Amino acid sequence: MSCRSVSQVIQINSCIRGKICVLPCHVFLLKINLKMLQKKSYFTWLKIFIAIILILGIYFRFINIDRKVYWYDETITSLRIASYTRGEFKDLILNAGTISVEKLQQYQNINPEKNTIKVIGSLARDNPEHLPIYFVILRWWVKLFGNSVTVIRNFSAITSLLIFPCIYWLCRELFGKSLVGWIAISLTAISPILVLYAQEARAYSIFSVAILLSSIALLRSMRINTKRTWQIYIASLIFALYTNLFSVLVAFGHGLYVILIEKFKLTQKFKAYLLASFYGFLGFLPWLILIINHFDGINWVSKDLPLSNLFKRWFINLGFTFFDIQIGSSERLFDVKTLVFDNDALLQLNTIWPYILGLILLLVIYSIYFLLKNAPRQITIFILTLMAVTPISLIIPDLISGGQRSTIPRYSIPAYLGIQLSVAYLLGTKLTDLTNKIKHKFWQIVTVTLISLGIISCGISSQAETWWHKYSSYYDAQVARIINQTSQPLVISNHSARLAVIGYMLRPDVKVLFVEEPEVPKIPEGFTDIFVFRPEWSLISGLETQENAQLELVHDFGELWILTKSKK
Repeated sequence: MSCRSVSQVIQINSCIRGKICVLPCHVFLLKINLKMLQKKSYFTWLKIFIAIILILGIYFRFINIDRKVYWYDETITSLRIASYTRGEFKDLILNAGTISVEKLQQYQNINPEKNTIKVIGSLARDNPEHLPIYFVILRWWVKLFGNSVTVIRNFSAITSLLIFPCIYWLCRELFGKSLVGWIAISLTAISPILVLYAQEARAYSIFSVAILLSSIALLRSMRINTKRTWQIYIASLIFALYTNLFSVLVAFGHGLYVILIEKFKLTQKFKAYLLASFYGFLGFLPWLILIINHFDGINWVSKDLPLSNLFKRWFINLGFTFFDIQIGSSERLFDVKTLVFDNDALLQLNTIWPYILGLILLLVIYSIYFLLKNAPRQITIFILTLMAVTPISLIIPDLISGGQRSTIPRYSIPAYLGIQLSVAYLLGTKLTDLTNKIKHKFWQIVTVTLISLGIISCGISSQAETWWHKYSSYYDAQVARIINQTSQPLVISNHSARLAVIGYMLRPDVKVLFVEEPEVPKIPEGFTDIFVFRPEWSLISGLETQENAQLELVHDFGELWILTKSKK
């Protein structure tokens, strides 16, 4: 073979070998591109799914907001923004005698002769444990938009929307992953406990926002460690402390976090934190002195519960993070005399609901285990301190000295937020791990199921006029319907604030009469039905003797009595 022929054969063989080598490379690159496209498409649909949940969460916060029972604590809110103490309100209606519900409601409207200073003064004298920021802002809100129940509650609902950007921002500070933040948004959007309190004329929504803001400020200060970031933390801490008294426990959790992160060493960051906390509590000192001097305690939370009931309540309360269909809603849920839930009614053991709550408990426990095993140390410590400090601070005194502080869900809002962060990290990590299709499909099912439980819970509660968190006002709507069915009723009570509560549900022309114990009123003429609402026993026996009549119980749970025929 000639030299030219040999050269041509070598060139042809080299060309063939090159094509054979290039072909697998193209196939490999094509597979990578397909996987990237599939992954991009998956995350796009996941974000669309989360956006739909967010829209539902916003919807649940505003739907039927005016139909819910305006309960005792909310009535106190109206008194506060009207600048009245409970004693002043009692004196007003005591001196007014028999008045219409329409007149009664006027005492809960803003008095133009009383300014914001009067609002702060009424809180300081009557309930210093209720911090002023919410009430001051709400007063200005009502002055701008009106005094209706819808307007007052809308402030809480709108404020609750700030939870979404705040928890996303907090997740970015903690995890540096946007997807975990989006999942946290979806969990908080349809969290039954957060939705319930978003429709309350109380400070719980703004408290949630304050927790998140102060936590963000602390993490940024620890990360950037500049004078400006610590000043922002001081401002956020003062804002939180003047929003809700339980912010003290949140601040304690922050301190515990810094101590553990700095390993008990007096580092520069630890010194900066101590100085910032000092200035924060120094700003809170004037109100703290008022609390120490004027706070008499809350009697009903000190009532003893059996240990088994405490465990039941903790179990049920944990479930409220993701699931709440008011188990046992057809039964007696609340004892208005002892101010205690009927746990057997709340947790019917012959149903599937305890098993759902049990699975939620397992998920939360696994999320904590997953956090401990996989997350960086500083992330784990922060979430665990946020989750644990407040409930532990309430559980310990309940176990030592008795009480039911730890069973009140609204006291544990920091813990609910911590749980949602822990579960969001678990789900966010599992949903982005596409290496094992079976495991990935399993966690997709878990996520959809968990979110579905929240949507179902919010959907059911959105159609109800009352719910477990109305406590002693749970049955007031039923009581009001009984009274409203009569033509010319008179409602007598020993409790001025309770009259104000039921007044929101009675016809405007219904007449009410407040009687201070132990006085027994002379029944005026012209009424077809005489009702006695939440009476002391002295009023019952006094009326029966004075009117030579009987008082019959017409609503046992709501404590509504009616004066009937003369005794023989």
